[in-house]
Amino acid sequence: MFENFKKIKMPKKFSAWHIVIAVGFFILLQLYLLNPGVRDVSYSEFKRLVREGTVLECHITNTVIRGKLREIERETRKNVVFITARVDDPDLVKELEFVGVKYSGNYESPWFKTFFFTWVMPLLILFIIWRFIFKRFGPASSIMSFGKSKGRLYAQEDLNITFDDVAGIDEAKEELQEIIEFLKTPEKFRALGGKIPKGVLLLGAPGTGKTLLAKAVAGEAGVPFFNMSGSEFVEMFVGVGAARVRDLFNQADQKAPCIIFIDELDALGKARGVNPMGGHDEREQTLNQLLVEMDGFDSNKGVIIMGATNRPEMLDPALLRPGRFDRQVVVDRPDLHGREAILKVHAKGVKLEKDLDLHSVAAMTPGFVGADLANLVNEAALLAARRNKKAVGMPEFEEAIDRIMAGLEKKKRLMNKKEKEIVAHHESGHALIACSVPHADPVRKISMIPRGIGALGYTLQKPTEDRYLMTKAELLDRIAILLGGRVSEEIIFNEISTGAQNDLEKATEIAKMMVKEYGMSEKMGLVTFEQGDRPLFLGGGFAAKKEYSEETAREIDLEIKKIIDETLQRVRNILTEKKEILKGMAHTLMEKEVIEGAELKKLLEELHKTNGGKGP
Repeated sequence: MFENFKKIKMPKKFSAWHIVIAVGFFILLQLYLLNPGVRDVSYSEFKRLVREGTVLECHITNTVIRGKLREIERETRKNVVFITARVDDPDLVKELEFVGVKYSGNYESPWFKTFFFTWVMPLLILFIIWRFIFKRFGPASSIMSFGKSKGRLYAQEDLNITFDDVAGIDEAKEELQEIIEFLKTPEKFRALGGKIPKGVLLLGAPGTGKTLLAKAVAGEAGVPFFNMSGSEFVEMFVGVGAARVRDLFNQADQKAPCIIFIDELDALGKARGVNPMGGHDEREQTLNQLLVEMDGFDSNKGVIIMGATNRPEMLDPALLRPGRFDRQVVVDRPDLHGREAILKVHAKGVKLEKDLDLHSVAAMTPGFVGADLANLVNEAALLAARRNKKAVGMPEFEEAIDRIMAGLEKKKRLMNKKEKEIVAHHESGHALIACSVPHADPVRKISMIPRGIGALGYTLQKPTEDRYLMTKAELLDRIAILLGGRVSEEIIFNEISTGAQNDLEKATEIAKMMVKEYGMSEKMGLVTFEQGDRPLFLGGGFAAKKEYSEETAREIDLEIKKIIDETLQRVRNILTEKKEILKGMAHTLMEKEVIEGAELKKLLEELHKTNGGKGP
């Protein structure tokens, strides 16, 4: 029965074109079928016909005169009908009576026109505009649906995502395995009296795969999936957000077992009372309703609430207490093996060269998250297609990495000879220091081709392994590498340029963290002076709370300057001793524009022999 019903074609919806066609049809019907043989005459001709006695009768209105002539039509054998525009003529009635023409008239009351154009027409126009605007925004924008939830319900066949599509975050997948088991076999937990966590909060940097992981949980469990962003709850109308929260939970109760996923939870769940300018009443009311719904919801029905955020420090403490989001799962940046697994997932539909080693590609991308790696594979495929290659190889991946990390290459940007010399010596200074200090990553490439917005050249290093801790010596060597470009300009040209701006910012930031956060200053001791929350998922960024005196602040500034000055003198000594090697590197870089890691190693060996053993 239902199969036959599906075969029946439903009528199409009416559109404005149907109305236009219908009106045009009725106009043609009126002109050619209902009013056949109407002769349009001028008023002077009408007066002549009256004097000649040809007019049989006429009907006078406010605007036209319509009547019959004594002539007979051959086809219909009826009197000819005429029509003419009425002219203000006071002698017309006398002439009609003199000739004996039958005439009549009617009085048209203006009330209908006044009512139509004053009330009906403006209301009709407003209604059309209202319908047009809300149609553009969609059916969910109508007045009666403001309180309806905007959550998108994904059926199992729409999701088609499982844990096989999620790689590089095995620990997070293991944490969520218990949720899947409960959704599949809830009796196993109920028999022992256990209660599943009501809410699961996914924490992680942007692009680590929090939303994908939530969809994979629903896909593995085979249950419906409600997806809604935290910002979609809050509206300009008071009470709408709370109504949407209630409606969402009501829908989820009817679809149980299911998963409610609230993405970007910090947009809805910001801590109350922390804004010095005053809170947003509608947002706080929506948050209160969410807290109430989570309290009164029975998780044993099979409804799991999941949230995702990269700003956990912004969330209201009431959301994080047991009984609400009582399980927090960290979706961290993938390590080397995780990045390799993610690359394999995204490279399934891409034709790769047989000898391509994804492990080597993963080793060149420390700090990349899942979204970055997906973009990397796509960029490499686009580059291979642009070069008319049949498969994607290592050169395309290396170029894609450079493009993501340093920006788009700008080979057509013209620089004068002096600027080229400065850039070449600047980048050679970075590379030479990186090859001279003991705790630096190997240099992968030096380039003086401009990239991105302001980079006139760049030096890329390839980490040998993932690092989670940094020693004081390693941080000092990083500062030294950053200062190498500025010092090389000073030694070669006895002049400095603006090209080291970004290098100085990074070097100052490292020195500041060494003194204020890591306790690496002998004078300041093992004290931390950074009291701010860890923002943007443990990356820093909020303004710290200053809880020390002005004298201490001055001492901190002096210690930061001391670290920079001592490292600067160290770099100056190295580059002064290897000045000829620096010049040789810069000369080669100006000729080739790009020096790869293997070439750099050979070049340094040759320069070392040429300059009497003064090499790295």
